[in-house]
Amino acid sequence: MTSAEPGGDDPGPRSAPPPADLGLLSPMRGAAEATGDAAVLRAMLDAEAALARAQAGLGLIPHEAATVITTAASAGARDGLFDLSALVVRARSGGNPVIPLVEDLRVAARPYGEHVHAGATSQDILDTALMLVVARARGPILAELEQVIARLTALAAAHRDTVMAARTLTQQAVPTTFGLKAAGWRGLARDARDRLAAVMLPAQLGGPAGTLEQGAGLPGRYAAELGLAEPVLPWHVLRTPIADLGGALAFTSGALGKLAADVLVLSRTEIGELSEGVGGGSSSMPHKHNPARATMIAAAARQVPALAAILYGSLAAEDERPAGAWHAEWQPLREAVRLVAGAVHDAAELLADLRVHPDRMRANLRLTGTPGSAAELVDRALKEE
Repeated sequence: MTSAEPGGDDPGPRSAPPPADLGLLSPMRGAAEATGDAAVLRAMLDAEAALARAQAGLGLIPHEAATVITTAASAGARDGLFDLSALVVRARSGGNPVIPLVEDLRVAARPYGEHVHAGATSQDILDTALMLVVARARGPILAELEQVIARLTALAAAHRDTVMAARTLTQQAVPTTFGLKAAGWRGLARDARDRLAAVMLPAQLGGPAGTLEQGAGLPGRYAAELGLAEPVLPWHVLRTPIADLGGALAFTSGALGKLAADVLVLSRTEIGELSEGVGGGSSSMPHKHNPARATMIAAAARQVPALAAILYGSLAAEDERPAGAWHAEWQPLREAVRLVAGAVHDAAELLADLRVHPDRMRANLRLTGTPGSAAELVDRALKEE
């Protein structure tokens, strides 16, 4: 609280946190619960507790200390004992939220507060926490990607012989089949799944300058406590995991963006070869049946590559711990995960009730050509696993 100015009324708090971003302007986001501020706080507390347990396992701190720290961290995450709004305000003075959180956890873990965060630095905890957040969000994302792939597999098989016009440079070209188009979407979705699943998510533990002056086995124990990969080296300024994530997330958004782009074009009123089963309405034109899911996917596909560019830019980080490069990653990484989670969810919903109109496809094809088939290519695509 601030004191009143001489001769005036008490103005009250002067540094209240900004209102929560509830996503009013981001309907294309997903994984809100898994990536929200409360989830990041929980991940930071989980990282601190895991560090204490790993250190106790090597005899670096008393086992009683690890038990008390874990209990305090778990209770704080579960019961909201740490004031998230206050952490937002207090994080500004040191430039990251770990500093005030450690202060609070040391109080909560008395009489073993001195063992909280022993030998670690803020970047160790926040990097590890963000890897935990991504790991916890990635599971549901990959599960929904499997739904997308399964629905595209069925769509491609069902429309193996559904003839339509291929289009190049906006114009009708030669005959193809809708099954082949769906098989192409499926191939991209499978590539996205494989890239996302392959990204290594390591714990971070290097100490103040990446020299890790504690026991040699500590990083492995720490990573195992968290279910994360063991790092070969501290990666404070070796940002391969973040860059790999950025690339995989950008690819996934673009892969689904290709599907959305085709749906948007083919659902135009004058083309009418596809339509979303549950279309969006209009505030002023009741006759419209807008492809809302494809629109959200397309919006995400235009945002994630720019966010990934920020993550790639942070590879050029000076010294053993950087000023600004690391800090620049936090929000773009989380936003990219949210957008991809939303895009995958929207794609699964879109494909669950996508309407295919073969009669319209044949009618449009008659404008320029005669029916043909690409069925053998569909068969070949569906055999690839």
